[in-house]
Amino acid sequence: MMVDTGATAKGGPVVDVSLEKDDSGGYASGGWKSEDGKMSCGYSSFRGKRATMEDFYDIKTSEVDGKAVCLFGIFDGHGGSRAAEFLKGHLFQNLLKHPSFSTNTKLAISETYQNTDMEFLDSEKDTFRDDGSTASTAVLVGNHLYVANVGDSRTIISKSGKAIPLSEDHKPNRNDERRRIESAGGVVMWAGTWRVGGVLAMSRAFGNRMLKQFVVAEPEIQDQEIDEEVELLVLASDGLWDVVPNEDAISLAQAEEEPEAAARKLTETAFTRGSADNITCIVVRFNHKKAEAEGSQQG
Repeated sequence: MMVDTGATAKGGPVVDVSLEKDDSGGYASGGWKSEDGKMSCGYSSFRGKRATMEDFYDIKTSEVDGKAVCLFGIFDGHGGSRAAEFLKGHLFQNLLKHPSFSTNTKLAISETYQNTDMEFLDSEKDTFRDDGSTASTAVLVGNHLYVANVGDSRTIISKSGKAIPLSEDHKPNRNDERRRIESAGGVVMWAGTWRVGGVLAMSRAFGNRMLKQFVVAEPEIQDQEIDEEVELLVLASDGLWDVVPNEDAISLAQAEEEPEAAARKLTETAFTRGSADNITCIVVRFNHKKAEAEGSQQG
């Protein structure tokens, strides 16, 4: 576990609870539990059948204005790994420093996503590269969860055993996305799959300078109160979702007691089902029984 030397503007140090990706990019996994035992998480990242690893992930904890904050992110790069790696290094740091993080979290997330995209594009302006990346993030402030998504990575929860998506994939043939792209002067066409300009198979992304007019980094944000009915949170790159439906992901994760084992099970299942992509996932388990037991002891 690493402690970031930078603190948030209104809180304590930022703790990075995810290991750095190993040099081979082959496989990494790990887990973490909150000090009060009310939450635990695990992650698993596998290069799979791809020659290179373009998935990155980030898990951080902090405290802002007296509230515990946990941040989980999946970043799936395309055209190279630079955009995804940039998001791992900057997105959550930028968010925690946003002046409206506590007072208007949705606004802070939206502005941070788009500002970080501009930062990345500026950092790449003297290169001939055109890397891009998805971002699917879950920000837990106290008991309130904000899920923000750009691209086709996905975040779901298990509520009373039922799989509920908290993000909708940004695909070019989604009716509202197609209208947005076409009204901006772009085209959506079939080239093996639906693509923006016949090139990119997602309609929103970080980076992708050449398509930026149409492929925006404005996130869609959903929020959810974490009550006793919410059992699991699962974030993953499309290497998982291409072959594992939401309901399967929840049932597989529920079968494992520890979230790290659940994350490993999900990546292994996606690989054995034929996923040809990098596969990365984060599983968060909410331990309400632990919270109830503590409450009864105090009462």
